[in-house]
Amino acid sequence: MGKSFVTSATITEKKMGEDNYGNEVLPYQYGCDILLENTTIEKAKDSSFPNDAYLIWYVVDGTQKMDLTRGTRSRIFDMYYDKYGPGSVQKIDFGYGRTNPKIWGYQAQPSKTKKRK
Repeated sequence: MGKSFVTSATITEKKMGEDNYGNEVLPYQYGCDILLENTTIEKAKDSSFPNDAYLIWYVVDGTQKMDLTRGTRSRIFDMYYDKYGPGSVQKIDFGYGRTNPKIWGYQAQPSKTKKRK
């Protein structure tokens, strides 16, 4: 009583980049961060990236693409599965970064020291 059921007639085809509820799939919702999107292996081999980044190969409309993404493997897979659908994720592999993730992207604050007399 009061329950509604979803039938195949009420399900509409979801748009690319949206989850099952029609919301846009955003990386921060999965705890992920896309560093390079639709990149090449040469650009991804830069060792200045953090060492916790993963390379992911996926297929969209018959075209194979590659991203460099931070996050756990399961969260990365979930994000790309929800964004591009079943069968899109081809491979997830370690990136080539060598920088400690704690200091990656860190910029030192300008010093505001006063001269002592």
